[in-house]
Amino acid sequence: MMSRLALIALILTAGSSPAAALVDSLKKGTPALKSISSMTFGPEGILFIGDPVASSIVAIDTGDRKAAGQATVSQSKIDEKLAALFGTMAKDIRINDMKVNPASGNVYFAVTRGTGSSASALVVKLDRAGEMTEVSMKDIPFATVMLPNTNEKRRMESITSLSYADGKVIVAGLSNEDFASKLRVIPFPFTEADPGASVEIYHGAHGKFETASPVRTFTTYKIAEETHVLAAYTCTPLVKFPLNELKAGPKIVGQTIAELGNRNQPLDMVVYSKGGKDYVLMANSSRGVMKISTEGIAKIEPITKRISGTSGLKYDTIADLKGVMQLDKLDAERALVLVKKEDGVMNLETIPLP
Repeated sequence: MMSRLALIALILTAGSSPAAALVDSLKKGTPALKSISSMTFGPEGILFIGDPVASSIVAIDTGDRKAAGQATVSQSKIDEKLAALFGTMAKDIRINDMKVNPASGNVYFAVTRGTGSSASALVVKLDRAGEMTEVSMKDIPFATVMLPNTNEKRRMESITSLSYADGKVIVAGLSNEDFASKLRVIPFPFTEADPGASVEIYHGAHGKFETASPVRTFTTYKIAEETHVLAAYTCTPLVKFPLNELKAGPKIVGQTIAELGNRNQPLDMVVYSKGGKDYVLMANSSRGVMKISTEGIAKIEPITKRISGTSGLKYDTIADLKGVMQLDKLDAERALVLVKKEDGVMNLETIPLP
């Protein structure tokens, strides 16, 4: 019979390695990626990949769990280097997403090579020493969950952004329902995905409620100790949703906490801390990179009437950051940005968090 002390030791050991249990839930095989729109990292180097053509989320074990050496990730002409890796030209590839693995500091790119039916969906790792390699999908630990009721007519918008928080993968995109905009919350390890929460927002610049516009990018943030989704839409309302309310059933109405300017599409966003305060850093298609203060976010009066210009949370535009297409936190003091120069060349740059 097991002694009381041995039993306690077994319980403590089992409870001390939840990340290992997550990796152990993956089974070896070869996922067949048809496309990649977005990615996010979970614990222990697990990478979640959004495949909108296949209406699925794929989790892979990258095996990339430890930092090795000083990070030197700035790279000029990163698009040409990615193209050279696959023996093609920069014009023949598209960088869909970029994420830093928090376990190692290595950088991962979601790349499409070619167009149409001959296009290939690829994942590339750039390590801290500057070496670039394709992440092989052959015989790797992985898991897949299928998304029901995705949008057939706007297939690539069926998965627009991903994040991982509180043991769950959060997926933004469009469904084929009348209330098309969805936020899906899928527990990991995967079992199956429900139809997701239909989300409605008030768009102050348009002066109306909307349910068909997809979330373009989002992040998660704790407000009064409760995890929220901070979601940005085209033209550019910023909306908060409590994570625990995002369940299948009646539509969920978010609180619009900022209007950041029309004729603009948000591209990427992260949350960071500096000087004891929290900020959202958001890249945009036509309004530069915004540093948005979260001060007062818990009690701010939501926007419920038509407005002209901007309103809500205060922000500054970072004048030195132009042409930013993707961004992610590299560490607590620095960010990594993918910049498209005026001549079309793509550079990867490390910057201090503003």
